[in-house]
Amino acid sequence: MDKSYLGIKLFGSKINQKLFSDRVEILKKEIDNFIFYLVIAGTETSQIEGISAAGINSKARKKTALADAEFLLFGASINHKYKLPFLNAGVTPALISYVCSKLICAKPIVVPIGINEKPYFNHMVVENYLEGPSKCLTTGKSMEKKRVLSLYKKGLEIGKSTNQPICISESVPGGTTTAQAVMEAFGLKVDNLIGSSLINAPRTLKKKVIKAGLLNANLNYNFDSLDVISSVGDPFQAFSMGLLIGARLAKQSVVLSGGSQMMALLLLALEFIDSTEKQEFIEFVFVATTGWLVKDNSLGDLLDLIAEKHKVNLLGMASPLNFKSSKYKELYDYEIGYVKEGVGAGGMSIFAFLKGFSNKEIVSMCQIKLERMKKIGQISFNDDY
Repeated sequence: MDKSYLGIKLFGSKINQKLFSDRVEILKKEIDNFIFYLVIAGTETSQIEGISAAGINSKARKKTALADAEFLLFGASINHKYKLPFLNAGVTPALISYVCSKLICAKPIVVPIGINEKPYFNHMVVENYLEGPSKCLTTGKSMEKKRVLSLYKKGLEIGKSTNQPICISESVPGGTTTAQAVMEAFGLKVDNLIGSSLINAPRTLKKKVIKAGLLNANLNYNFDSLDVISSVGDPFQAFSMGLLIGARLAKQSVVLSGGSQMMALLLLALEFIDSTEKQEFIEFVFVATTGWLVKDNSLGDLLDLIAEKHKVNLLGMASPLNFKSSKYKELYDYEIGYVKEGVGAGGMSIFAFLKGFSNKEIVSMCQIKLERMKKIGQISFNDDY
């Protein structure tokens, strides 16, 4: 990862420095036109003990995505309805996303899918909230194919009708596991490349869960992306694949802000579209993430695996944001590796840097909002559930 521009680092081995600089300049010019989507989704995979740190217990994990969305929209608020997940170390990346969204004057659109509750705040409705979360992927039957197709078509319709560039982010407890399952369904050996919300990824547990899911799915030889999502995926993937493909059909740039879930989304889209269109399709698709997530280069290796499988050049960007100067343990914990990405933190912070804000300014605002969040009790504890 020796290539950089404005402090933003490139990952993925097939993009040259000039092309990288040209693309980033295009993003810089388009910032004020971007539509920001936060897709929050529920999956019963998150209820497996030890699979996710996105919530202090299984009950809390059912509310994590709602709490992330609420914080992204309103920040630290005494009137909050949902408690942010208590973490053994660190703090939700929704904090970073909120701060940076305010700096760049973004107005995120929340898309809730399968979270068992109708949010009180403004949101985009793509299906009845009573549909509930996807089943645990161990069943090999995460969602009915009919539901997957419906979500895909809704995303496709929204994407095709857009006349602005879009940024897609997510909050999906259990999402790194469904992402890994999707990639393994397509034959990629990624079990040592996928991270987790936990500092030490529960690789053995994930391997066992995914093996059971793929065995029960019994995918035949001519399956497609919709079959894979239906078997071992999640609602975020179904809708967002449509949104991504639709936006590219409308010739709009797309920033995929996140980690392994965005890699799975890219793979699903590349598997789904016509083989002759793949390079043109990804020409203005950018994976944007945090520097913490690419420290060990596993995300770069993952990007290269997908690029090689589909013979395309994929561009990954890592944010220069760091908390080395922070006086708060919850923020400095990011530097140790306790929290790495989520709620579009990587992409949002990259946009803030492109807008001319400094690391010092972002860190200072994060510290102020963290103090407020703690003061008003917006982080959950065991006795809250």
